[in-house]
Amino acid sequence: MDISAQKHAPIYEALERFRKMRIVPFDVPGHKHGRGNPELVELLGSKCVGIDVNSMKPLDNLCHPVSVIKQAEELAAEAFGAAHAFLMVGGTTSAVQSMVLSCCKKGDKIIMPRNVHRSVINALVLCGAKPVYVNPDVDQHLGISLGMKLSQVEEAIRENPDAVAVLVNNPTYYGICSDLRSIVKIAHEYGMKVLADEAHGTHFYFGEGLPVSAMAAGADMASVSMHKSGGSLTQSSLLLTGPNVNAGYVRQIINLTQTTSGSYLLLSSLDISRRNLALRGKEAFAKVAELARYAREEINQISGYYAFAGEKINGNSIFDFDTTKLSVHTLDIGLAGIEVYDILRDEYDIQIEFGDLGNILAYLSIGDRKQEVERLVSALADIKRRYQKDKTGMLTQEYIAPDVVLTPQESFYAEKESLPIRETKGRICSEFVMCYPPGIPILAPGEAITDKIIDYILYAKEKGCSMTGPEDEKIERLNVLKER
Repeated sequence: MDISAQKHAPIYEALERFRKMRIVPFDVPGHKHGRGNPELVELLGSKCVGIDVNSMKPLDNLCHPVSVIKQAEELAAEAFGAAHAFLMVGGTTSAVQSMVLSCCKKGDKIIMPRNVHRSVINALVLCGAKPVYVNPDVDQHLGISLGMKLSQVEEAIRENPDAVAVLVNNPTYYGICSDLRSIVKIAHEYGMKVLADEAHGTHFYFGEGLPVSAMAAGADMASVSMHKSGGSLTQSSLLLTGPNVNAGYVRQIINLTQTTSGSYLLLSSLDISRRNLALRGKEAFAKVAELARYAREEINQISGYYAFAGEKINGNSIFDFDTTKLSVHTLDIGLAGIEVYDILRDEYDIQIEFGDLGNILAYLSIGDRKQEVERLVSALADIKRRYQKDKTGMLTQEYIAPDVVLTPQESFYAEKESLPIRETKGRICSEFVMCYPPGIPILAPGEAITDKIIDYILYAKEKGCSMTGPEDEKIERLNVLKER
């Protein structure tokens, strides 16, 4: 990597030049550098709204970059070890969907774990591809889904040699990684592309002692959520491609769904954040990993909690672990993770990333400090003292293996009817149901509804999980396929 080149931020530098020119705006946006919306200026500041501008020749065009955006993409590709990098302003959802749509068309098979983000299955609804699910193992104590076993991936590839791609979470929400290098090797032997959802793996490209990044492992495409651990603004992301991917075609796919009015606030934040990570990422993520280690050590001294990490590595379904993740099992104090999540926010003014039925995740990254971690540890100890109860009767399972009957596209667009949730047993779901975060579907279109799934949904609602997906905002009814 050319460090001298990485010191530049072409989009940011172009915006600075533009700001000094005092251009008279007879274009959009209509707030005209904030003059037409003083409350917006008061909220965001004049500098921010002053660079909320439209595409123009000096600032390039995201749909067809030829100057500063192109230069920023080239610097990002070099920093991440990719053949090409696309700046994305629709979040990693947009990057994931573009990745899948670039490889799959109607009727194509794609091999993937079932514990994918809804954006992956959304892409299948759009293109009509067929998922071949590899059901991950589950850690029975923690109740969480793990990575894909290499033997399971090999079996899926051998049984579906006509599949066009394999998708891998690198890492999962909990920091668990599959054997990506070996999966790439096998998939490439069968002529399949390998796609990596790296929404939670930006730091793999810059930190030391962390799991392998998708590009370093030889994957063909990766969706990297820069706004999570990379420090850019929310909704900004990168789509990386390897040398055997037609970047021009990928650009066309991106332009099918991504806005033609890319936000320069998001684009410049990607540019600046890439520069920051390229120059200071190694040192920054070493501090994050050390902070996470310290936090786990302190939390594990409070009996009843379990902050898990690398000791879970088994060389297979947990091939590697992201040591910057601070995941804590809470069930042994008799509280669901979502209950601890709510108590932390409502009574201690601490907002963590998410809680599920048995665990919480406190997201640590480059902006965290030791004093905040100490406040979290102190709050967890206090919660145990005040709220601990018997865990008898509590559900533990975060993952329920699906019964896939139809493709997501077939069922999403089929004739449907709405039924009370308790009356949907045995029917085929035609919509999504999930807790968000993490956004992994409990039910996806085309899957059979069982008593176990219904119980899980109702239990998660009762415990306070933020349920999303169905048409019915109260999640009291589900859409199912009409019976013929």
